Amino acid sequence: MRVATWNINSLKARLDRLLAWLETAEPDVVCVQELKCATADVPVDAIAAAGYETAASGSGRWNGVAILSRVGISDVRTGIAGQPDFADQTEARAITATCGPVRVQSLYIPNGRDVADPHFAYKLAFLKALAADAAADAAGTVPFAAVGDYNICPTDDDIWDVDEWAGTTHITQDERDALDAVKAAGLADVHPRALKYDQPFTFWDYRNLDFPKNRGLRIDLALANPAFAAAVTDAYVDRNERKGKGASDHAPLVIDLDL
Repeated sequence: MRVATWNINSLKARLDRLLAWLETAEPDVVCVQELKCATADVPVDAIAAAGYETAASGSGRWNGVAILSRVGISDVRTGIAGQPDFADQTEARAITATCGPVRVQSLYIPNGRDVADPHFAYKLAFLKALAADAAADAAGTVPFAAVGDYNICPTDDDIWDVDEWAGTTHITQDERDALDAVKAAGLADVHPRALKYDQPFTFWDYRNLDFPKNRGLRIDLALANPAFAAAVTDAYVDRNERKGKGASDHAPLVIDLDL
C-alpha cells in the first residue's frame, strides 16, 4: 500500500499536475494540504475520474485539507477536538478518515508567521490540541498516521542552514517541544531516506533559487503509531514534483507499507 502527503499550494492551480502524479506514482491514499478553495469547489469529479474518492474541508482562503483514496473512505472527521480558533474562525486544517486498512489524518499546521505574532501562539495551541486529539488513534490497533505540513523542522539537520533562520519560526524550541508532545501521544516520525542529497527536504521557497541550490526544509512529516510504523517498507520525497513550471513549493512525501 502507498500513502502520500503533499502540500499542493492551491488545488485548482495544480490540478493537472496532481492528476498526472496520481497516474504515475499510483498512491492508494493521498493527504493534501493548502487547497485554497472552499469544500464545494473541490474538483471531486476530476479526481473521481482518476479513480479516487475525496473527503475535503476548505474555506476558500489560505488553508484547506483533503484526503484522496482509491481504497475507500469512511468514518470521516473534520477538525480536531479542542481546536483553537484564530480571528474568531475555526480554520480548515485537519481531516481524518479510514481508508482501507489504515486511518490517516491530513494536517496543515499553522505557520506561526513570527514569534511575536498572535499566529505563533495559535500554532502552539493547535499543536497542544493535536497531541490530545491524536492519542486515541495512536493507541489503537489500526495503522494510523498524522501526516501533512507541520511547519516545523524537527531538528537542525532538517533545515539547509539553521543560522539563516535564527530567531524565526519553524525551528524554535517551543515549536519542537510542542511537536515532541504530539509524538509522545504514541507517534513516531517516519523519516524518509535521502535520494539525491543527504537531507530529504520537502519544501523549498520559490525565491533566491532555493530549489536548485537545495536550500530546503523538512517540514512535511508523517507521525505514525506502532502498527503503521511497523508496516513501513520505504519512505522518500518525490523531488521531481518540485521541478518545472507551475510546481508547488512542497514535494510529496511518499510512504510504502506492507499490509
